[in-house]
Amino acid sequence: MIELEKEGGLWIVTINRPDKANSLTAAMLEELCEIAEAAQAAQVFILTGKGRVFSAGADLEAARAGLVSSPLWERLSGAIATLPGLSIAALNGTLAGGAMGMALACDLRIAVPEARFFYPVMKLGFLPQPSDPGRMLALMGPARTKLILMGGQKITAEEALSYGLIDRVVEDAALLEAARAIAADTLAATPDFASAIKAMCR
Repeated sequence: MIELEKEGGLWIVTINRPDKANSLTAAMLEELCEIAEAAQAAQVFILTGKGRVFSAGADLEAARAGLVSSPLWERLSGAIATLPGLSIAALNGTLAGGAMGMALACDLRIAVPEARFFYPVMKLGFLPQPSDPGRMLALMGPARTKLILMGGQKITAEEALSYGLIDRVVEDAALLEAARAIAADTLAATPDFASAIKAMCR
C-alpha cells in the first residue's frame, strides 16, 4: 500500500489505499519512516497519493489502538525534514489529521484545487504531533495556525495558498508533472551543490 519508484536521484513515494481514503495503519507508517530514512541519497523526494484524498491520517481501527499518539508520526516528519535533497508533497486531494505532519515537513507543497486541509485535534481530544504547530506557525503565522488547530476549520486549497500552507495549486492531471518540473533543476545539479543551497535556506 506504500509504493516507491526510483528514477536515479528522484524518489516518488505513493500512498495507495484509496478505498480507505489513504488512511495509514501502523505498518504503513513504519514503512514510510523506513523509506524516508533511507532517502538520504535522494536528490528529490516526492510524496503523493492515489485517488481523491492524499491521506485521512490514522486508520480508524489503528487510531482506536493508539496510533494517533504513536512516535512514528514524529519519526516520519523528522526524517523528511532532515533530507538533504528537495522534498515535495504533491497533494492529490484532502490532507487531514496526523498526515499533515509529513506534508508540513516537506520543503514544498503543491495541491489540486479540490484539496481541503484540516487537523481536528481539538474536537477529537488529541494533541497535534509535537513539531506540527511550529511548522504551521512558520508557514502561516499564529492566528491561522490557531484557526486550524483550535478552531477546527477546514480550509480550501485557495485559502491554503493565500495563507502560505501550500505553494501552488495545480490541476489534478498535471500534479506529478508539475512536481517533476519543480524538481528538474535540483536533479540536474550535483547532490552536494543542491544540499548546500538547501542548507543556506534553513
